[in-house]
Amino acid sequence: MSRWWRHLALAGLVLGLLAAPHLEAPPGAVAAIALGLPGLLAVSRGRGGGASGRALALALVAGLGCLAGLLAGDARLSSLAGGALRAEPGASVAVEGVVASTPRSSRGRLRFGLESSAGRVVVTAPALEAELAVGDRVEARGRLAEPEPFRSDELARLGAALELRAGRLRVLSGGRSGLDGYLDRARSRAERAVSAGLEPEQAALARGFVLGQDDRIDEATREEFRRSGLAHLLAVSGQNVMLLAILAGVLFSLLGAGQRTRLVAVLILIAAYVPLAGSGPSIQRAGVMGAAGIIAGLAGSARDRLYLPLLAAAVTLLLNPLSAAEIGWQLSFAAVLGISLWSGPLRDVLADRLSHGPLPGRVAGPLADGAALTLTATLATAPLLALHFERVSLASLPANLLALPAVAPVMWLGMLTAMAGQLPLPGAVLAALGSLQGPLLDYIAGVATLLSRPSGAVVELAPPPPAQVALIYGCLLGAMAAGLGAARRRLGLRGPAALAALLALAAGVAALTLRPGSRSIPPPPQGALRLAALDVGQGDAILLHGPRVPPALVDTGAPGAGLPGTLRSHGIERLAAVFITHDQLDHSGALEELLGAVEVERVLLARPAPALSAIADRAGVEVELVSESTTARLGRLRLEVLSPPGDGAPAEDPNQDSIVLRASYRGRTALLTGDAEAEAVPLAPGALDALKVAHHGSADGGLDTLLAQARPTVALISVGADNPHGHPSAETLATLAERDACVLRTDRGGDVWVDLSGAGLSAGAEAQSPACPPE
Repeated sequence: MSRWWRHLALAGLVLGLLAAPHLEAPPGAVAAIALGLPGLLAVSRGRGGGASGRALALALVAGLGCLAGLLAGDARLSSLAGGALRAEPGASVAVEGVVASTPRSSRGRLRFGLESSAGRVVVTAPALEAELAVGDRVEARGRLAEPEPFRSDELARLGAALELRAGRLRVLSGGRSGLDGYLDRARSRAERAVSAGLEPEQAALARGFVLGQDDRIDEATREEFRRSGLAHLLAVSGQNVMLLAILAGVLFSLLGAGQRTRLVAVLILIAAYVPLAGSGPSIQRAGVMGAAGIIAGLAGSARDRLYLPLLAAAVTLLLNPLSAAEIGWQLSFAAVLGISLWSGPLRDVLADRLSHGPLPGRVAGPLADGAALTLTATLATAPLLALHFERVSLASLPANLLALPAVAPVMWLGMLTAMAGQLPLPGAVLAALGSLQGPLLDYIAGVATLLSRPSGAVVELAPPPPAQVALIYGCLLGAMAAGLGAARRRLGLRGPAALAALLALAAGVAALTLRPGSRSIPPPPQGALRLAALDVGQGDAILLHGPRVPPALVDTGAPGAGLPGTLRSHGIERLAAVFITHDQLDHSGALEELLGAVEVERVLLARPAPALSAIADRAGVEVELVSESTTARLGRLRLEVLSPPGDGAPAEDPNQDSIVLRASYRGRTALLTGDAEAEAVPLAPGALDALKVAHHGSADGGLDTLLAQARPTVALISVGADNPHGHPSAETLATLAERDACVLRTDRGGDVWVDLSGAGLSAGAEAQSPACPPE
């Protein structure tokens, strides 16, 4: 049988694991495997008839691997789901358990996974003064709720089904026992040691680089690292683990260890590092991917270099088949695959060039290793970054090369410090080790700051469809194969090899940057106000702007929905005002992200929201409270607050406290309702030209009364595709149709808008056709 049978079996297993969250194993899969193995053995011994028999055997290998992947994936998913806490949403409960994931603090609230005797649940609770860590025992009291739509995948990956929205969180004494308790205590000692002797900003970076705990890094620093292409350093990745291993291998080499001994020592180091850094899913993935990349880098044949990333993918997916949906998993796999295929040949080329220069061999080798790893990982992840984040950092290659001399030493010193923290050493010793890291951390942060500043550091792109991403990777594979092959044969980049490499690379760039459908929304007509419902998934973000109207935004949508990029596609770089209708994640969750990317003059709220005010304060943005009868003027636009009243107590349902705005422009009027349904918040806004339908189009018993009075021509609905709430409801759509309102929805049309002017109104949509006819 072909020597590739192992690869096909493993590729089939990976494919089955990837498909398991979407498909069930077919009936009789176990029997098919049991019967297929003897058949495979028979064919492999030559009973299948030459080449056709070998082809049949290889197809059988891949098929059996795929069935095995489906079965294993189904079993693992059932195990994960079976461990979730199950109860009726809305029930008040008190749950005691152990913190199972690193607590994240955002907008004054903590979020973490909790492992209890009743099952796994995700807890959101008011932030505590004392720091909470993995392994701490807590009691959380509150109400169970189904997750927000954009959180459902996260909960599924954690093996949870519900959120516990706690009003009270109490830290209990004691912790876990046995091996888990020992690792918890070791991790706590490592956290304290890594932070010793460092300034708070330096300590936050060190915890991110070494332990994968990026929760203390401020948003401005994150954005600098994102723009410069260094964001992968802020949380432990397979690339970071490989840099650590390369430096460790160099040190073992200086001690006279052979290649096999160095490899075993490095793998032991990685195995010790993973539990010390927390053993979370991302750390496990980093360890597996890093180990695979190290072994693949030492492999001689392309066949072996391809096998190891497949093996790493299979291992991580066996741990959790849902992890493939995580951007981090996709980027790690792409990076390790690129490193496995290209770093060895590129390292040889660079080492050959460097060894003929002034550098000694012991310096040239590690430098070539690090540069090859950085270059290949950066190239391999660029198309995925464009797909998920709608931008590519042109500063990434130079930034990573400039940071390279400091990254590996920071990782190594951090690891040494974490290990030293397990010993009863004086604090001065740990502080001394930390002081060695300080200048290196400052240098990396300085590189991020310097290379993030140019306006051309980042190119904004519309996300390419999967077929184009596949084309880009195909072109990249061709370019690297041709270029590296020519260089390794000492041909240089000349002749046919150079032409093939350049053509393949040019085709990839063209597919990435010149594809049709690049996101650019036409500006509003002269003299018109545009009211646009931006496509931010299951959330609200309403943009108002025009030729003589300073741009304003009503709500920000949920975090991570790409709001800054969407605003840039509308040509918006500055906002005169941001209204937050009410403090729920699908309306206010991206405020911090927005303030870090766009200049904002002021934020307006109806009710005090300490977490939102703190975000605005950190960004130096003024916060104002508004209420019924408050009026704001932005050029020719008049915004009048119709609800909520200023002297009333906060409603039990925050939707009823949502800001409702009437926008007036040159005789045209629109109503922006947030989540205030007419049934609960009856209004008399007068005649309307446009209506932003409340609460994503949910059922609203008062909607028909509102429409009968207001008679809007256009209705905009901000709603996410395939949301679990059934928005917009059939009842709401039927009511709008009966009142002859032209409906535009963000789940079908992308960004949708209505242009209001003295001459009339017109509507448009990014993708939906036909749009509403002009008045």
